[in-house]
Amino acid sequence: MPPSTPPAAEERVLSTLNRDGTRRWIRPRLSKGIFLTRRTIVGWGLILLFTAIPYIRMNGKPLILLDVPRREFTLFGTTFLPTDTMLLMLLLVGIFVSIFLLTALFGRVWCGWSCPQTVYMEFVYRPIERLFEGSRAQQLKLDREGPNVRRMLKFVVYLFVSMFLAHTFLAYFVGVDTLLRWIRQSPVEHPAAFLVMAATTLLMLADFGYFREQVCVVACPYGRFQSVLLDKKSLIVGYDYNRGEPRGKRRKGQATEAVGDCIDCGACVITCPTGIDIRDGLQMECIGCTQCIDACDAIMDRIDKPRGLIRYTSQAMLETGKRKILRPRVIAYPLVLIAVFGALGFALAEKEPADITILRGLGSPFMDLPSGEISNQIRVKIVNRSGEDRDYLIELVDAEGLNLVAPQNPLPLEDGRMQTATVFVVASRDAFDDGVREIVFRISDGGQFDKQVPYRLLGPK
Repeated sequence: MPPSTPPAAEERVLSTLNRDGTRRWIRPRLSKGIFLTRRTIVGWGLILLFTAIPYIRMNGKPLILLDVPRREFTLFGTTFLPTDTMLLMLLLVGIFVSIFLLTALFGRVWCGWSCPQTVYMEFVYRPIERLFEGSRAQQLKLDREGPNVRRMLKFVVYLFVSMFLAHTFLAYFVGVDTLLRWIRQSPVEHPAAFLVMAATTLLMLADFGYFREQVCVVACPYGRFQSVLLDKKSLIVGYDYNRGEPRGKRRKGQATEAVGDCIDCGACVITCPTGIDIRDGLQMECIGCTQCIDACDAIMDRIDKPRGLIRYTSQAMLETGKRKILRPRVIAYPLVLIAVFGALGFALAEKEPADITILRGLGSPFMDLPSGEISNQIRVKIVNRSGEDRDYLIELVDAEGLNLVAPQNPLPLEDGRMQTATVFVVASRDAFDDGVREIVFRISDGGQFDKQVPYRLLGPK
């Protein structure tokens, strides 16, 4: 009878460490197959997209620009300012819930197919490594004998690739126009930006040249969260222990009823980029890259056995043979997404070309002037969202007996900038009713924006 549970795994340390605590260098063998072909297409599509995004414009703005010094974040042609706390919160909540939904449905599809760590490691840096160092056996030989000229040349190429990626990464924060200007200038003219680029280059070189799978296994928290994000019905890369156990050697065409389909060849282990044995069951280190599926399918073809001993499946399917897609979290997450993105879309549609906030001045609520009049200091905060530079005129509506004093009026304001203008409203003492006077400010730019904001003046009773 096949076992009802996976076989117990041998006690082992972290997959990237030997038992004596030394670094275990993982040199995975490339296993060609249908999943590798699909991942290569997806991976290079994402690389091209990542490189092109800083050059793409929408609504006259970069598709994505994260201007941290100015605290302005442009996403898909829409600029979020520091005052857009609610909009940014809705966007982040939507992104996180989307990740929860994808994980509940498709497991760690992000890690294996879309994560920049996996994409650049498997489709840029490892191919360069194989080009210079050869096959897995030759790489292991270099590990034992020490580096030679080929390995040093590999790191020279790594440096230039990392430098290109660092410049592309920097373009997301400063824009391509600024980046191209810096490239043509001497680093002395922009030392801070040059140091950021150099530091990013070294970090990428250290990541893809040295730390590699340790970033996924040790640094990235996603694997530790999978116990919460996944359930037994989530899609995972799994080994069919009912079909594969007990393991044993067999030849092509040999009928051995006492032995399962797994011939214990180890192909799934030596091809794993994180160094685990998928036959031990679901593990934190598994990134769902499907290399073990391609490796195992090739072995099954050789021994005339059906493919799918290792396949996309779920823990529930492995245990019961039944697949169930709908469950509470798969229904709840889309409902939350509809509510979040619906609220975000409504807020963006209702957003005006300028934000106006009227605040009371600092200090005393009002002042007695030598002339006997009462003065209220008022702060008018304006955020320009119009997409171009504007001049904002501040006026009072139906302000009989009132006098508006503004040091600068109209107020010039660049696109995307915020500025607070201090104005004074001067009124006679008899203009107040029991110490208050309701007024209306009108702020306009002479074009598409014209808004009236009520305000309450304070004075003596």
